[in-house]
Amino acid sequence: MTASLGVLFPGLFVLLWSTGFIGAKLGLPYAAPATFLVLRFLLVLAILLPLCWLSAARWPTPRGVFHMAVAGALLQGGYLGGVFTSLHLGMPAGVSALVTGLQPVVTAVIGGWLLGERTRARQWTGLALGLLGVVLVVWDRIAVERLGAAPISFAVLALISISLGMVWQKRHGSGVDLRTGAAIQFIAATALLAPFAYALESREVQWTGEFVFALAWLVLVLSLGAIFLLLYLIRLGAATRVASLFYLVPPTTALMAWPLFGETYTPAAALGMGLGMLAVWMVTQK
Repeated sequence: MTASLGVLFPGLFVLLWSTGFIGAKLGLPYAAPATFLVLRFLLVLAILLPLCWLSAARWPTPRGVFHMAVAGALLQGGYLGGVFTSLHLGMPAGVSALVTGLQPVVTAVIGGWLLGERTRARQWTGLALGLLGVVLVVWDRIAVERLGAAPISFAVLALISISLGMVWQKRHGSGVDLRTGAAIQFIAATALLAPFAYALESREVQWTGEFVFALAWLVLVLSLGAIFLLLYLIRLGAATRVASLFYLVPPTTALMAWPLFGETYTPAAALGMGLGMLAVWMVTQK
């Protein structure tokens, strides 16, 4: 049973995580990024905190609370804030996915430095193939030279934040209950982004059908589904092997965006998806 779940959970995580760009693309026209994310986090907490209380989940020590707050500021606040802001400023979703797709390489370097995880030559080869696959998937959408420094900077911020956050979670979150740990992370992310929403945005929300659907999807499927899967997978596997799953996100997102938004899925993108799958296999093999 455990082996079956070990095969199912990575695939399910990739599928769920890939819908994040779709949900952001649907909802961002109706709310500014920090406002959108704070509203999302508050709704998640409205569900998660009663769940922690009803299930008598164990809360961590003050030291554990600190570590989970740092992980939440990085994984939730920095990563999502960077991605949503870059998209809001005009960066194409494919280019944003390409930049954050470099995350396995960054995590491998940081993981080797902080966690002592040994990355073998075959894994580095897989990481390189995965990067090539990501480039092929979004090659026709690369237009970085037409963008200003701001959207590129926010995408890079997202890349650094999620890479550091995954390593921090792996190093300090192994003994923390996933329910209370996630609650602390969302509280920290809310505290981080709320001042930006208040000081820099109008905080106006257009409650259209598309926005309500995008918000509900991001709350229930992403924040309460994919995030718990991510934390669980980090706990089970080495940070570099878990990070390699993110190579499959851009091609999977491209497949979803094809029928929803009419974005073309070219033969080169299909080849890129194949390379991404090969890269995941090479990196995750023991």
